[in-house]
Amino acid sequence: MSLAESWNKYAVGSKPRRAVNATGETTWLNWTQYADHGPNESVLGPVAGRRVLELGSGSGSNLAHLVTLGATGLGVDVAPARETVAKERWAGLAGLEFRTAEATAFLNETDETFDVVLSIFGAVWFVDPNILLPLIRSRMDAGGTLAFSHLPAGSQNVKPGGAGLRHDHSLDAWERLLTSHGFAAVSASLIDPPQGGNVGTMLVRALAC
Repeated sequence: MSLAESWNKYAVGSKPRRAVNATGETTWLNWTQYADHGPNESVLGPVAGRRVLELGSGSGSNLAHLVTLGATGLGVDVAPARETVAKERWAGLAGLEFRTAEATAFLNETDETFDVVLSIFGAVWFVDPNILLPLIRSRMDAGGTLAFSHLPAGSQNVKPGGAGLRHDHSLDAWERLLTSHGFAAVSASLIDPPQGGNVGTMLVRALAC
């Protein structure tokens, strides 16, 4: 089974995000693995009028929220089932597009540039950063924002994941990697889990220089 087929099998078995959150909102951005927990879109700075790319866009909920705030959004996901669900769910929202593609293939082939790139438990966790980060930087405007989140690393070794390889790095290692591939003002932190949770979330933000 190919990597794309593995991810598609995983996607088919996944539940989409619920329609309304705890405060009654129909769109919202969630960086962590816990519902209604952690920071919001302010991590990215103002998004109105900005072109946003999400790598590993899933059902499109995070990207759709940014579009409701005035961004234009493109979501890329390796699983065809993700594109189908996202297009069905957000069909009425203008300024939002979804494509099926592997992240490095898309970045190598596109001539589009972006003001913001985000990855929430997405491609940045599953693709070799020495390959992915320079590709991301090549498609970003100077001063643009890259932000991503995933589980904290147990070590800096590459470990097998459910549908691919997880590239687990420490906060310091991510800072070094980003700096070496054309990013600056790197901020890397751990978001503590909510009460009852036992694993936090790593959140990293950097600016394209």
